[in-house]
This record gives sequence, C-alpha cells and structure tokens, in this order.
Amino acid sequence: MAESYGPDMRVSPTSPVVPAQSVSPLAVLTQGGEHRPDRPCLTELRLSAYAVHRRAGLPLGPLTLFAGPSGSGKTSALRAYEALARLGGGASLAEVFPRPAACVPDRARPDAQRRRGFRIGCTADGPEGPVRLDVAVQAEPELRIVGERLTSGGLVLLETALRDPSRRAVQAAWHTAGSAPVTRAPLPDDQLGTALLPLRVAGKTDGQRRVLAAAEQMVVALRSVFGCDPRPGRMRLPVPTGSGRLLGGCDNLADVLWRTRAECGRRHARLVAAVRAGCAGPVADVLAEPLSAGRVRALLDRGDGSRTELGRLGDGELRYLALALVLLTGPGVLEVDPAGEVPAAMQTLTVLADNLDRSLDPRQRTELLQLAVRMCERGHIRLVGAVSDASWAAGVEGVTVVHLEP
Repeated sequence: MAESYGPDMRVSPTSPVVPAQSVSPLAVLTQGGEHRPDRPCLTELRLSAYAVHRRAGLPLGPLTLFAGPSGSGKTSALRAYEALARLGGGASLAEVFPRPAACVPDRARPDAQRRRGFRIGCTADGPEGPVRLDVAVQAEPELRIVGERLTSGGLVLLETALRDPSRRAVQAAWHTAGSAPVTRAPLPDDQLGTALLPLRVAGKTDGQRRVLAAAEQMVVALRSVFGCDPRPGRMRLPVPTGSGRLLGGCDNLADVLWRTRAECGRRHARLVAAVRAGCAGPVADVLAEPLSAGRVRALLDRGDGSRTELGRLGDGELRYLALALVLLTGPGVLEVDPAGEVPAAMQTLTVLADNLDRSLDPRQRTELLQLAVRMCERGHIRLVGAVSDASWAAGVEGVTVVHLEP
C-alpha cells in the first residue's frame, strides 16, 4: 500500500461536542453485556484526508447534525458518506468520483511519482460488533483504489494494496483461518473489495464466514442512502406522472403524493398532521390533482372549500413539506438502492440532508426536528443533516451535534 494514501490506522478522532446517547430500543444484548443494534448502521465517518478534512472522526447517531460555518466541510462530509454508500453498492470509482481532484485535501502536494489522493472510512455496528472500513484512493494521475482495510475486533479481515502500478488490479488478502491463514487474489482497482467479497469467499471455514458476515454488515449499513436537498423552484410546477419515487431534489413531489395518498392512509394522515403544524393557515389535506397530458399538481385543502396550489407556498413551507414526506416514507418511495438480498426489516434508510434548515422559520425547524426524532427512534430511518447553526437543536434528546470548524 502506497504510504501517501494508505489508510491511517492510527488516526484519532476529533472531539466534537455531542450529547450523551442512550441505547436504542432496537438493540440486542450480547453475552458479554454489550448492546449492539440488530440493524447494521454507521456509527462513525472517518475523513482521514479528504477535501478540507484531516484526521477527522465524526460520530454518527440515529439523528446527527453537522454544524459549522461556510467552509467547515459540512457538505463534503455528506458527500463522503454518500460516496462510501455508492461504493458499498458496487459502483465504480469513476461513477462515484467524477471530479476526484476536488476530494484531495487542500494544499496536498504530489509525491515523487506525481500521485495525490485521499482517504475515507467508516465504522458499521451491528450483530457482528463494530466493523471498520478504511479506503485509500489515488486521484492523480489515475483514479484507482490503492489500499483498503476491513477490520473487526482488532483482526484484519481484508487488506488490499497496489503492488504493480502498471496493472489495473490490487493484491488482496482476506482472513481464512483454515489450512492457510489468508487467501490471496487480485481484485479490481476501481471497485470496493468489501462489496466483492461475497463473490470471492467460499465461506467454508469459520474465518471465511467471519469475513463474509463482517462484509455483509458493512454493505448493508452503507446501502439505502437517500441524498435530499429540496428545490422549491421546481416543486411548484406540475409534473408528469412517473414512477412515484421521490427524487433527491423533490422535483416530482406532486407525482409522489399522487401515489402515496392512495397507498397508505395512516402514513398520509401523519403527513397531513405534520404539514398542518408547519405551514401557515388551516390544512385539512394534502392532495394531488391530475391535469391534462398526464401531468399532476399538488395542493393543500384548506377545509373550507378552498385549495392552495403548492406553487403559491413559500420556500420554507415547500422544503418543510418535502422533508416531512421523506421522513414519513421509506425505500419503496424514495429513489434509493436498497440491498435487495437482505430483508427490509434488517435494513435502515439513511437520509443525508444538506442545508437541512435552509429557508425554515423557527417553528418549522422545531416541528421538523421533533418529527425526525420520533421517526429515528423507531430504528428504520436515520438522518444526517448539515446546518450552519445547531443551537436550536442543542440539548434535544436523541440528537447528536457534531461541530465542524474551517
């Protein structure tokens, strides 16, 4: 593994201000008395050398807010999380990092071979206990993974290294604990080795089964991520009916409402109650109305015979409505890539919400935070949001605030 980019196993986390966390009710008690979540989830994001971040360890709870001024790296932290999620889903480096040079740490100088890169990683907790993944990526002169390490309980389960720069492969070694302690084989240098292990490991020995279990926990924890930043300007317009799956910008909100209102009356009633709490004026219902040429528009039923098109609402109201819908729905409605081979009951949807509080007034912020806390407590959804100032969320039980500095 090239020293310039190799995952730094000695990285110590930063010391962000976070409140004490209680144990999730959706946890299992191990024989040693440890509480472990029964659904795999990320508990730490590590940005060892990424964009503006160096040696950063960011704790993640069921509801986490990255707070800090412009330039502190809130958005880049969310992008790193989403990048790991896409790699965990099997996407290639070129798909995940179309502009890899933007991920290289500020003022990073190339080495003697003119190479520059970045390092990211995470920890996934679950039935197998904490599992760590660290990835070193070369951004220049060629985009490739030059090192990856998957560890659990202090044992290295998978390790890869770039041995021959002329080959588009890394040398991988994974734990076997059979007649040979490790198995060695080449893996592609443009995909995450952890995501490929189920195709390469037979699972014949206890060691191999441990590798597979840890890899599965990491992949399941990373999958089902929905990046969300509602764009009110596009939400105001009628849209064509389509798949009924919400896009990250919530442009097709009317189409999704057309679908969800008919599918689950109880969930729709909760959405109406949330909109009533965060929007001005009376709200009796949230509707979707078909128009000509296969288009649909969204409206608020005021309960007195009048209706208000969503196009007439303010930016804050529209963003609040969209974010409430995201929190009250699931992978079947959102445009996400869940792990199809794993039962839905064992998966957790993670919403990455950049500019979470943008355009929201104090009442809307409070109502949205309370809704998020309630939904995240159930364990099937987690939220990581970026805000400029989290003073309004300080001290709220169930909220982890991570303060970032430029």
